[in-house]
Amino acid sequence: MTSQTLFSAALVSDDPSPPQGLTAWNGAPDRRFGVYRNNVMVGLTAALQSRFPVVERLVGADFFAAMARAFIITHPPRSPLLLAYGDELPAFLEGFEPAASLPYLADVARLEIARSRAYHAADAAPLDPAALAAIPPASLASLRFHAHPSLTILRSSHPVVTIWAMNVREAEPTPIADWNGEDAAIVRPQMLVEVRRLPPGGAVFLQSLADGFPLGEAAARALQTSDAFDLSINLAGLLEAGLFTAIEAPEEQS
Repeated sequence: MTSQTLFSAALVSDDPSPPQGLTAWNGAPDRRFGVYRNNVMVGLTAALQSRFPVVERLVGADFFAAMARAFIITHPPRSPLLLAYGDELPAFLEGFEPAASLPYLADVARLEIARSRAYHAADAAPLDPAALAAIPPASLASLRFHAHPSLTILRSSHPVVTIWAMNVREAEPTPIADWNGEDAAIVRPQMLVEVRRLPPGGAVFLQSLADGFPLGEAAARALQTSDAFDLSINLAGLLEAGLFTAIEAPEEQS
């Protein structure tokens, strides 16, 4: 193991000792290394705070700082670019015993990751509704859709959209009486990232389209998931939200 590797590992270790072989001009590297190590921890914690503000709001600043420290020790950054740092946080939270009373926390983190990815995704013009209107009715079932590069479809067994919306003041904070799962589409069709709660069957429908299934088959898959699936409502939502960028008619696929 190289000196650089030893030094990097010591920076995010739960052992406060400096790496073996470290020296300083005054012969006492412990304090200097401790200051540097603390600055690294503060910087990485700040990166996590910036990416997961709702998670921090839900657990409080002190809890988040302790949780971030545990995460950093077990999941040190693998790149100098911190835009994607924290991708492993949802899985970490699912096994983090002190957060066991908040089982929805991991999905809130997944939603925040999706928002971050959408913000940094490539720009693309959303599908013009007129393009769909021009397709002959007999060809609609064979249409294939191209997903917007910023799109993420998130499925949760918790009311994750409602929880998130209440904590960013997009919804009035009230007790959640109907504690059912919610699915979300996260996308940036223009300048702003949007989080949309999906109707019944909507997640399966959109994911099927994003995976390349034709419209008719995507609708059939959604109906198998939910008897309440409404194709008209979901198509209208697809166009309004800018979730896709283009369509392929059957003659274009040959």
